[in-house]
Amino acid sequence: MESKKQIIAIVKSPARDAHLRKGRGFSLAEIKEAGLNVRTLKKMNIKIDFFRKSCHQHNIELLKKIEIKEEKREKRPPFVKKEKRKRERKKKPVKETISVALKEEKKEEIKKVKKPVKKLKEHKKEELTPLTSLSGLGPATETKFKELGVSCVEDLLKEDPKELAALIKGCSETRIKKWIEEGKELLK
Repeated sequence: MESKKQIIAIVKSPARDAHLRKGRGFSLAEIKEAGLNVRTLKKMNIKIDFFRKSCHQHNIELLKKIEIKEEKREKRPPFVKKEKRKRERKKKPVKETISVALKEEKKEEIKKVKKPVKKLKEHKKEELTPLTSLSGLGPATETKFKELGVSCVEDLLKEDPKELAALIKGCSETRIKKWIEEGKELLK
């Protein structure tokens, strides 16, 4: 393997005889005259003397003889914004709360004590009065009543208000009594 020759700058000595000697590196003025820049010389490991102000023709010619290979830079790929990944969270098992469990127990106890509700198959569909015809009783409350087997005003009249108030959340005993009285007036 061949070893590369180190290019050395030659400078005049400040002594009386002003002889030529090896310098620390090339001055900035010499680099500028040769048409080069500091960055390329540093990449080629050529020494640079930043403090020297002199400019010698011999050093400029040495720098002009240097063959500089242009490095081809690879084009940087365009910036692409990354999409944020959404973590999948573990689903916690649904725990049945104590209040829900107690309500279920109450419903079962009342069903055991409660008299079986007679379904009104004898009545014609035209004769049945819907629960929503009562004032203040909406579709949400109607579905709660239907879950318990009370599907019309006729069924409501046969039920006990205390039992229904205990089973249906949001309906008090007095409100159910008012609906029963209103239902009696409707059926007259």
